Amino acid sequence: MMKNYLEDLFGLTAKTAVVIGGTGELCGAMAEGLARAGAEVIIVGRNKEKAATRISVIKKAGGHARFLEADVSTKSALSALKDRILKEVNQIDILINGAGINSPTPFFEVEEEEIDQILNLNFKAIYLGCQIFGKHMLSKGSGSIINLGSISGMNPLSKVFTYSASKAAVHNLTKNLAREWAEKGVRVNTLVPGFFPAEQNRKVLTEDRVAQIMGHTPIKRFGESRELIGATLLLASENAGSFITGHEMVVDGGFNAMTI
Repeated sequence: MMKNYLEDLFGLTAKTAVVIGGTGELCGAMAEGLARAGAEVIIVGRNKEKAATRISVIKKAGGHARFLEADVSTKSALSALKDRILKEVNQIDILINGAGINSPTPFFEVEEEEIDQILNLNFKAIYLGCQIFGKHMLSKGSGSIINLGSISGMNPLSKVFTYSASKAAVHNLTKNLAREWAEKGVRVNTLVPGFFPAEQNRKVLTEDRVAQIMGHTPIKRFGESRELIGATLLLASENAGSFITGHEMVVDGGFNAMTI
């Protein structure tokens, strides 16, 4: 009885989830969680080897997933991706918008090329993903978009200027779309990881930086990628998350609650 209740609340059977950035550590774990909850998962990225490893784990657990290689930084590529998915599976119910890169370049050393690169991938790609996939969801009157934000998108974080600015834009975009699309059945939320030692963050995690982070994190450790799954399922589910939109779902071990 309890199992049926939880499946009704959080289960994603007969749903299709597109996970952009699913070849990375964090979105890969989210993709795995969606698949284990019953969704047909489309992992989108550029690393076939990483995708194959994740898909193998999903299939061993009885889930369903496939990989589509795509450059998500252009509207034409995202449109082609959407069309291909609809041709193959006929529906898109959940979008994880998680492509992103980081950089520790000091402020006065940040070149225009770096600004363009980070804004294009961290913000423009997410903007376009919402535009392309959101239009389909609006046409069918339902859907859940989960944009990957950052603690640095909520409060200033030293040493990652361009990254922080791009993520702040994602947070703002999410709230605007949530407000616009709520009455049309499409929910848009931001999942906000705290400090997880994902690949894109390793280059900024110097010894002194780690000490500062631990001093500001009540749980006194980094997050593990699997710890994003519960929040993902809540935001993705039409039942459990039906009244949640425009929300910044923070998963950070208490970092954002810490002052002195």
